Amino acid sequence: HFDKLHHLLRLVDFEGQRGRQVLDVGCGTGVDLVRFARAGAVATGVDLAPAAIALAKQNFAIQGLDAELIVADGESLPFADAQFDLVFAHGVVQYTGNDQALVNECRRVLKPGGQAIFQVYNRVSWLNVLSKVMKVGLEHEDAPVLRKYSAGEFRRLLGGFSQVRLVPERFPVKSRLHGGWKGTLYNTFFVGTFNALPRAFVRRFGWHLLAFCTR
Repeated sequence: HFDKLHHLLRLVDFEGQRGRQVLDVGCGTGVDLVRFARAGAVATGVDLAPAAIALAKQNFAIQGLDAELIVADGESLPFADAQFDLVFAHGVVQYTGNDQALVNECRRVLKPGGQAIFQVYNRVSWLNVLSKVMKVGLEHEDAPVLRKYSAGEFRRLLGGFSQVRLVPERFPVKSRLHGGWKGTLYNTFFVGTFNALPRAFVRRFGWHLLAFCTR
């Protein structure tokens, strides 16, 4: 998880949440929530999939950590208004049926001045373009719902927050995932060429868009 998403450790203050109420929406098996809990956060996780919550409970039990883990829909969160200091929804908005409802719910359960962190896929990204040119499928393209957003579209979705900071991330690195001539061309030519360009020029083309939002 963090091998591929190493930028999360740099951008998200996992360690600074001691004693704070943290909600992970779409927590899956609890990989990110464990990091918050280990740092002393009061951890709560929700996921629509009962199997994911069952695995998250096992994960927390094995690691000797506590969390409230609930099967719930992010579009209708079972929490009071202004309950959490931080809401974390990484890789969730793009898969939900009503993205605006989910964002609104995350904002509703945030305390005034609290922070929400969202991640979506960038439609104007190097990977989206490369996949079309090289005829290579993207991750999770078989999902029932999968959206990609431009920076402007993402900002409009987050318009109810008082402050929004967007950070593009996930730039090309060498991979063993794809073989054959396409994999060789990607690893030997594309990665080197892309990363040789000035970062100020290519920065907005990151595959992930992270949003740090203040209520």
